[in-house]
Amino acid sequence: MSNPECSLVVPAYNEAAALPATLAAARRALESAGTSWELVVVDNNSSDATAELARAAGARVVFEPINNIARARNAGGRAAAGRFLLFLDADTILPPAVFQEALAQLRGGTCCGGGATVVFDSPIPFFARAFTALWNSLAPRLGYAAGSFVYCPKEAFDAVGGFDAKLYASEEVHFSKALARWGRPRGMAMRIGRVPVRTSARKTAWFSQPRLLATLLLLMFFPFLARSKRCCAVWYTRPKNR
Repeated sequence: MSNPECSLVVPAYNEAAALPATLAAARRALESAGTSWELVVVDNNSSDATAELARAAGARVVFEPINNIARARNAGGRAAAGRFLLFLDADTILPPAVFQEALAQLRGGTCCGGGATVVFDSPIPFFARAFTALWNSLAPRLGYAAGSFVYCPKEAFDAVGGFDAKLYASEEVHFSKALARWGRPRGMAMRIGRVPVRTSARKTAWFSQPRLLATLLLLMFFPFLARSKRCCAVWYTRPKNR
């Protein structure tokens, strides 16, 4: 069997609650586009039924023992067989229109990578709404993909060395910049679609508003702190029974 055109990679750490809906929606999006594809779920050292649920949904499961989102994405990207790679967070719903637009961009030959704007699946606090509105406005102009959905040719992923595994957050911005540098001499650019993916607002329920705001501001003004797992703890911890 020849390699698929598209590999959809889903990094997942203890995502048994969210993963089934994410994978079901992803399959619908992939099937809508008339392409060959595979689902790759990266079990990032989960202690729940993440891996079992992924296999039950027809995904190929790759294991990454070190709990780091960049490492998980890289493990999936290296294992993927597709010509095009699409990285989707385990709590994010991919609409068919977003996937179809991404595939058209990748097939066009002038796109070195891209992503989509973001909406949330439930109401979020004012500061989060303001930050999201700012991101959705600036990301298409700057060519920065949000981590919830990132895509690129496999060739570009391999050439830039994937995501920076020294980072515990904002790795998608660094990856977007690396893809843009790779694409520029080839006449290729980053493309951020205006049709949004829908991602979970669960962190605004799990953590206090002051903690979330402080984390965002610290990373914005002191980006080197993205190398500290402690400073990025909201991406790696959750309350008990969540």
